[in-house]
Amino acid sequence: MAKLLLISGSLRGASTNSATLRTAAALVPAGVEAEIYDGMGRLPHFNPDDDPADGVGLDGEVAALRTALGAADALLLSTPEYAGALPGSFKNLLDWTVGGGQMDAMPTAWINVSGAAAPSGGADAHDSLRKVLGFTGAQIVEDACLRLPLARGDVGEDGLIAHDEPRAVIVGAVTTLTSVV
Repeated sequence: MAKLLLISGSLRGASTNSATLRTAAALVPAGVEAEIYDGMGRLPHFNPDDDPADGVGLDGEVAALRTALGAADALLLSTPEYAGALPGSFKNLLDWTVGGGQMDAMPTAWINVSGAAAPSGGADAHDSLRKVLGFTGAQIVEDACLRLPLARGDVGEDGLIAHDEPRAVIVGAVTTLTSVV
């Protein structure tokens, strides 16, 4: 059983990025177990002084993040683009992963969602994420990384992506990512 950790880069309750990951979790193929990490809003601001090499005294939410990463076989991210880059809260989460080492060689991919009105279609977040993940040691699974144009209206009453075509794209990305585990 491959364990897939899903992390949304959005704190918005009605985020299409979070809906994409909920959809991924609901539709994982046989042999894959998915867990959504939802503690990003509880993480303290990253400060290297608060990241002891021995882990003693590490903030509880940072420890929970690192434990979830350490238990995962693969990581799927989904983040919006804010002001031409990653949202600050998501970048903060990623900063906390650098010193832990849990992402070293971990198969990682992303599905970045953007609406039609986004000037770059999420390309800047895509590029920022690639750069930051290089510092974490993650193994980027290129064939599972994509930009998915969705609107808030594409999310159904159940909080999942409602339409078959984007659902198939999400399942394809998950299948590709977990095939390297």
